[in-house]
Amino acid sequence: MRSWVEISRRGIAGNFAALRAVVGPQVEVAAVVKANAYGHGAVEVSRVLEAEGARWLAVAAAEEGVELRQAGLASRILVMSDSLPENRAAFFEHGLTPVVHALEELPPLDEMARRSGRPLSYHLKMDSGMGRMGTRAGAAAVAEAVRSAAHLRLEGFMSHLASSGDYTSPQTGEQVRAFAEWRERLRGMGIEARFVHMAATLPIAHGALRKSPAQAEACATGDTQAAGLQGGTSFSLSAPRGVEAFGNMVRPGLSLYGYVGTARGAAPPRILEVRPVLTWRARLVAVKEVPAGASIGYGALFRAPHAMRIGMVAAGYADGLPHSLTNRGQVIAAGRLVPMLGAVSMDLIAVDLTECPSLQTGDAVTLVGREGDVSLDAQTLAEAAGTIPYAILCGIGNRVKRVYV
Repeated sequence: MRSWVEISRRGIAGNFAALRAVVGPQVEVAAVVKANAYGHGAVEVSRVLEAEGARWLAVAAAEEGVELRQAGLASRILVMSDSLPENRAAFFEHGLTPVVHALEELPPLDEMARRSGRPLSYHLKMDSGMGRMGTRAGAAAVAEAVRSAAHLRLEGFMSHLASSGDYTSPQTGEQVRAFAEWRERLRGMGIEARFVHMAATLPIAHGALRKSPAQAEACATGDTQAAGLQGGTSFSLSAPRGVEAFGNMVRPGLSLYGYVGTARGAAPPRILEVRPVLTWRARLVAVKEVPAGASIGYGALFRAPHAMRIGMVAAGYADGLPHSLTNRGQVIAAGRLVPMLGAVSMDLIAVDLTECPSLQTGDAVTLVGREGDVSLDAQTLAEAAGTIPYAILCGIGNRVKRVYV
């Protein structure tokens, strides 16, 4: 193999167990495996999660759900962002649970359910302030539409937080409050749902799960006194009148794979510990000596300041290494960090092996992972590339073989 990733089944299971322990037994975990499980392989990851007791998996598109069903996965599958008419039949044929984003989607789904003779459960998404998908309809219109769809079963209310890791912004508190008020109005009209969810990794990691809208808003702006907290106290407060700001279901994605991300501002203490489960390695396809002044790669963006020993690594932007790592990235070679030299090309990168005399053609270097005491994770790689760890993990190409250990 030229380039491959090793994915730890035990690591996935451990991260899922850590998430379950943090949210507690009363909160359902919908494990997000969209985008090929953030590059880790949706089928294999889902098999591990299901074996560990996951009752819900979450994907973006109906075709992702179909892939899991065809692989034999039996968990409930929530399809979070596929409202295309041509994909609606898959919900019925493969037992998928759609998220409805607009009230106009309900009548055609209701008619399909009537004709099939099988009621279809769905979750209704509210746009609480992110400005992407989700209905902005008021409670009265929602109640009327839900009641009119006699062959559908409203199972969940959900929303999506735009700035959940930014404790300098009031946006999370504003969204939580708008969502809770919308639900309260619907409850007053007799419309309730079994599941309520809006939290992903960062609110879980920092303990902000059960809070009143006012407490959540205070928390989002770092006002721990108004949030009812003392230093070091986790956010596990009960909300008044039974309203739980973040609901009884969560949708962790990045944390399943070992990353949490960095919160901004006066964030509460982090209570979730997870570990990366993916190691990315690639082989040296050439090792050579170059003289001082030699140019390396496209555009001669690097010139050797002295005689150097360099290696050509079988990975490039076609495999998912961002081109922006040109003259900025690093890899681990023989247990030490060494720099990338020159431009990241489609299939190759050059690295400095001057201090790694033992490495030869055919040996492997580590792009993401650990060798001894030296580590290089997706977060670090993302920072060097000027992007986010999601983009690094999801961007690992199909020709990079997945190996499960």
